[in-house]
Formats: sequence, C-alpha cells, structure tokens
Amino acid sequence: MLLNRWLDRLDRKLGRYAIRNLMTVIVAGMAAVYVLDVLSPVGVSYYLAFSKAAILHGQIWRLVTFIFIPPDSSMLFIIFALYFYWLAGSALENQWGSFKFNVYYLCGMIGTILSGWITGYATNSYLNLSLFLAFALLYPDFQVNLFFFLPVKIKYLAMLDAAGLLLSFIVGTMASRLALAMALLNVAIFFGGDLISRIKNMYRRYKWKKAFRQ
Repeated sequence: MLLNRWLDRLDRKLGRYAIRNLMTVIVAGMAAVYVLDVLSPVGVSYYLAFSKAAILHGQIWRLVTFIFIPPDSSMLFIIFALYFYWLAGSALENQWGSFKFNVYYLCGMIGTILSGWITGYATNSYLNLSLFLAFALLYPDFQVNLFFFLPVKIKYLAMLDAAGLLLSFIVGTMASRLALAMALLNVAIFFGGDLISRIKNMYRRYKWKKAFRQ
C-alpha cells in the first residue's frame, strides 16, 4: 500500500521524534484536567478548550490543549472512557509503531482544528471516536464487557456508532457535519482503501450467491 510505504520511509527519517506511549500521555492529561476541574471553581477546561476567538487573541495553546479535555459526563463514565481511549490507542501504537500512530492522531487533530477554524469551535469527541473506529477495524473480534457484564464484540459496537454517525451527518447542521467529516479524516486516509475493498468483496460474494441460487 502506497500510504504504508510512504510512512515507512518517513519513519526511518523522523521516527526518533515520535512521542512514545502517546495515548498514555493524553489520557493522563485528561485525568489531570478532570481533577483540576473538580477542584477549581471556574474549571481548567475553560482555558484549554478550542476557541477561534481566544486563539486569535494570542491563546495559541488551545490549538493543542483541547485534546486534554475529558468527556463531560459522570465520573464512572469518564473512568471507563479514559480506560478505553488508553486501550485503543495503546493497541494501535503496538500494531503500527509510535510514528504511524502519531501521524494518525495528528491527522485527526489537524482535521478537528481546520473544522474549528471554519466554524469557530471544536471538541475532541470525534477525534477520540476515530481511535475506537480504528481499533474496531483492526481488532473486530475483540470482546468488551458492556455495562461490565454483557460481552459484546467490538465490531458490533462500531456498527452502532457508524450508524449513529451517519444519522448525525444527515440530520446535523453544516457545522456539525464539517466537524464530523474533518475529525474522522484520519480514518478515511488510513482505512479508506481497505473499506472500499471490503465493500467490493461483499458485493462480489452477494452476486455469486445470487447467481448460485438461480
């Protein structure tokens, strides 16, 4: 695959600059921000979130720090979400190597920043979701315990998420559509060719089965 060959060449030249255990760093940052949000009367997230207006006023750190904003939910869900972000990201880094995983995450960040620059605001929600989708594509039969007791293969959860994303894209505003498309740019770049091949193979099998029945 052309992309893999290109990344391999870049890895040989620039791989030493890759951030090792990137997802551990990001998840640890999210956990720290959550704790500081709880302890602070204003909330640290307010000063870290992506905001085009604030960036134009010199707060350029927001171009990066938005990735450390934890999910806005209950503590139990946040613990589960951070664990799964770490699990998915670590598995991708083990599969691809640190450099390729860095590039994957960076592509999602750039897409999120571009959509935020156009619309004025962005979150890391879709960016983190791209980790889940990549993990499901590489390890479709990996089993998780939903609600801590119901075993489900990750590919089925990914299908539900994909259906929800498609619905969000159809009924959402132009801003939300742009945010969704741009933040998942990394999924399209890294898995687009493989997904197209899978769809073609499924169609061929369907035609073969149909012809066999006739």
